[in-house]
Formats: sequence, structure tokens, C-alpha cells
Amino acid sequence: MAVTLVIGAQWGDEGKGRIVDFLAAGAEVVGRFGGGANAGHTVRVGDKTYKLRIVPSGVLAGSKDCIIGPGTVVSLEQFIAELAALSGAGVDVSRVWLSDLAHLILPYHIEQDRASERALGAAALGTTGNGIGPAY
Repeated sequence: MAVTLVIGAQWGDEGKGRIVDFLAAGAEVVGRFGGGANAGHTVRVGDKTYKLRIVPSGVLAGSKDCIIGPGTVVSLEQFIAELAALSGAGVDVSRVWLSDLAHLILPYHIEQDRASERALGAAALGTTGNGIGPAY
């Protein structure tokens, strides 16, 4: 089986989601190996628009296994909400797999992230405040 990797090298926000969405049509498995729900991406399929943050966009490309791997950080609250929104829109989410080795973002990670940004003031990194850095 051929493997295609999409790797970002710009601290996120490079447009990886759109590329993965394009490539997913020819894939059997679409996975995330790292990162979290910090940026997200919007995918249009026909006349419907989907906003994804943690679930791989391959979920919209038919019967693909979509894996959220052990190097990711996941807020279960966000993950469950995203699955519910997709399911409510008629998307089959039964082939979305979350590794039992994925790191969990807990409420204190989010608070630590936001407190750190506040403390840095003008020198703040500009994180999304979702606890991703502290969870790692």
C-alpha cells in the first residue's frame, strides 16, 4: 500500500486540512499523528460546509478509517461535540478511531495555557488557549 504524508513545518495553519481533504479521496486510511484542535479547517462537500478541528477530514470522503493517533492531544469534550455535529449532519462517524494513547487535554491544561498568555502580556505567544501546549 502506498503512503502519502502531509507534514506541516510552519507551526500549523499552513492549509494542511485542505490538502488532506483533496488526497483523502484516494486513501484507505486518513490519520493524524500529532497536534490538537487548535486551528481547524473548513471543508465543503457539495452544498454542505463542515468545520473540523480534531477529526480527520477523510471522514467526509466515504468509507475511510480515520485515526486520531497516539501523538495527538484531545479534549474529549471537543471530540464528542465534533462527532455529534458530524453525525447530526448525516456523516458516518463509525470509522473514526481515537488511540488509547492519545494525550487528554484536561481543564487545568486550558487554564494553564490561558494564564500563561495573560502573564506574558505583550510578549504572549498567541496560542489558541485550548490547552494544547500544556497537555504535551
